[in-house]
Amino acid sequence: MNTSTIRTNSIAPVTRLVGVVSIALLALTGCAAADAPAESEPVVAGDVVTIDDAWVKSAEDGMSAAFGVLSNDGDDDVTVVTVTSEASSMLELHETVENESGEMVMREIDGGFVIPAGGTLALEPGANHIMLMDLAAPLRAGDEATFTLTFSDDSTYEFTAPVKDYSGANENYESGDEHEGMDH
Repeated sequence: MNTSTIRTNSIAPVTRLVGVVSIALLALTGCAAADAPAESEPVVAGDVVTIDDAWVKSAEDGMSAAFGVLSNDGDDDVTVVTVTSEASSMLELHETVENESGEMVMREIDGGFVIPAGGTLALEPGANHIMLMDLAAPLRAGDEATFTLTFSDDSTYEFTAPVKDYSGANENYESGDEHEGMDH
């Protein structure tokens, strides 16, 4: 018997075994990669937020406020940090709270409006709202005003709201504010 024949015959099963194991490992690795969650792109707040029932309180001069229901269709909370509009040179995100004297007062909300993941945030008279502090021109019923919200991720969302007549929610500013006693 030739020794080279013996080596070839005994090496062949080992080579086949290594090949089968290698293919099995590659197949398992491929399955694991296919089953692994794909890395998702970061969600842009401006792409998942919308507003319904938006409107602005009519005013001849001075101050006004904007309202509506902000919806977040994303899987993460988003935060509105600023708002701009050509209707006013100074806008703030406001909340209405009870002060030490039991009066309802408006104040700028610290950190902005948080819209919960998959949820809504109501902007309404006597509660959270967008405050227009220095109107550029009268806001008359039937007019429209456009707003741009900026989120904590620097993305934006623009919406247009009709101006409506409304009398009510005449809260004051928190004591010490330069606009104390003014209402919206």
